[in-house]
Amino acid sequence: MVKCFLIHTVCPVSALTVGESRVLFSRVFGPAVGLQGGDVSPEENRLLQKEKMLAVARQVRSAVVLSREASGRVLVETVPGEEVVALQEADCGVLRLRAGDPFPRETSALWLGVQGLGFTMVCEPHENLLLAEGTLRSLTRDCLENLHLLGPGSEVLLKSDRVDVLLSRLLPHGQLLFLNHRFAQSLEKETAAYMAK
Repeated sequence: MVKCFLIHTVCPVSALTVGESRVLFSRVFGPAVGLQGGDVSPEENRLLQKEKMLAVARQVRSAVVLSREASGRVLVETVPGEEVVALQEADCGVLRLRAGDPFPRETSALWLGVQGLGFTMVCEPHENLLLAEGTLRSLTRDCLENLHLLGPGSEVLLKSDRVDVLLSRLLPHGQLLFLNHRFAQSLEKETAAYMAK
């Protein structure tokens, strides 16, 4: 099962300090795991979830920066319409998140670094990582193509309902789906029809 999906920054943003990352979108699947005990308010639980997402985003940002420095490739900005090229040149990887950092049990974080954005999916350690990577790439491709996230002035925060639709189709309730070619095409048509509205 997928625990959460994040879209966050991986490159410096003028409003952030060095080494900081901003979570632009997050979706947690399954019951919210908060603090133990009955005296925790919903607000405290929400803040705890936010901190967990920030911790994952910081770790992924560090991994993306390290990967880019190690590869020696220069990051070239793409223009709108070249989302497929940007996705092909994206840095990718897997992180093992230890128990308690930030989730109670050990998890795996798959990430794609596309330009200044990071797309991260946190899964349970026994999940099929190849299937999870394919799903993450599909989600990222759909987000880039349908929502134009690499263009100037694109606001992920204003398009969260559309990201939720993509997630509900490709990751219903956080479950990874084995997709054959015909079913994948059907999902793409449904998604395109919804995005055209």
